[in-house]
Amino acid sequence: MGYVPRIVDEHLARLLSGLPAVAIDGPKAVGKTATASRLAATTIALDIPSEVELLEADPRRLERLAAPILLDEWQRYPPVWDRVRRLVDADASPGRFLLAGSASPSAAIHSGAGRIVRLRMRPMSLAERTMASSAVSLASLFEGDRPTVGGHSTVGLGDYAEEIVTSGFPGIRSLDPDYRLDSLDGYLDALVEHDFAELGHVVRRPAALRAWLTAFAAATSTTASYNTVLDAATPGQSDKPAKTTTIAYRDTLARLWVLDELDAWPGPHTDIAGLTGSPKHHLADPALAARLLHVGAGALVDTPWPGKVRPREGTLLGALFESLVTLSVRVYAEQNRATVSHLRTRGGEHEIDLIVQRDDGRIVALEVKIARAATDRDVRHLAWLRGRLGDRLADCAVVTAGEVAYRRPDGIAVIPAALLGP
Repeated sequence: MGYVPRIVDEHLARLLSGLPAVAIDGPKAVGKTATASRLAATTIALDIPSEVELLEADPRRLERLAAPILLDEWQRYPPVWDRVRRLVDADASPGRFLLAGSASPSAAIHSGAGRIVRLRMRPMSLAERTMASSAVSLASLFEGDRPTVGGHSTVGLGDYAEEIVTSGFPGIRSLDPDYRLDSLDGYLDALVEHDFAELGHVVRRPAALRAWLTAFAAATSTTASYNTVLDAATPGQSDKPAKTTTIAYRDTLARLWVLDELDAWPGPHTDIAGLTGSPKHHLADPALAARLLHVGAGALVDTPWPGKVRPREGTLLGALFESLVTLSVRVYAEQNRATVSHLRTRGGEHEIDLIVQRDDGRIVALEVKIARAATDRDVRHLAWLRGRLGDRLADCAVVTAGEVAYRRPDGIAVIPAALLGP
């Protein structure tokens, strides 16, 4: 299988054309090496001991090699970060270094502020999976003139269920379905049995960690408290893991870029009172959540809640569809210099799944619904926010599993997930 173009390609090339060093962060298997290698003149794989030995024996080697130099899995040899930082201090010419890492190292390092720019790489979005041509761009929604929305998608509910379980990791999604399951199982096994230890975290009860991960997967797209997640992981058990243990789980999984929680929107400088600060729970790839819960595409479509762990209301397909859309919108937002968060008032009176805010303060609000069309009930929170923000809300839309993109009479757009792009 050849290289599948990624939305981050253009962004990375632009950064490297004007900056001396760029670090690409993301979970294992997300495609960092393949993407960075296309721009690199030299690659040093720091998960190979002999390469580390060469750098230790010859500290000035990086000054002689052809640039851009890709330092792959740099977290395996953290001193190279400070070495790059010092070389950039001495010569800040653009396009000198690429660093790709699948974990934040345990050793203390300088932030790299002002020398090394960090770029987050996530699994493949729906637009990158070429399910359909992107008929509606996030960039156009930011323009604020409510552009005409149109387009037709042949992607149905079953197709979205298949995409959830197929994975956005390029190497995994290219496998035959049976082998794909084996690969996802191997990914999770390595996470529990190897990756934690690599970061210096000894897991004394691997089964407890896997149970917590499974409960976290079942809490996808919710703001369930961590106590709720823990209770779901250990029903009826009196010897639950200590809070410090579960905090360590979360911290290590975040360092491995496997947890990708969606922060709560802090709000504008206006009086939108009572916004919650709780994040929404997401794993890096919805396929990991589906695999932890042992559900395939057929079970997602046919059964409201497969399995025993259930810390939320609604359907599992709806939760994982929202997670897939959230992943995709985050990829698109990075291209638009925008951040993504969610809005929820403390009493739950108002909730909006995705608040996309650009550097210039313009906002696009998105609700995610598994339905084919959007009812008045589906848009009520968007209408409420529009009333509060006025012109600061550039546009708002409901992202659906339907076939047709259109604008409702109230001006709110309805966009099938497969038709939305950067």
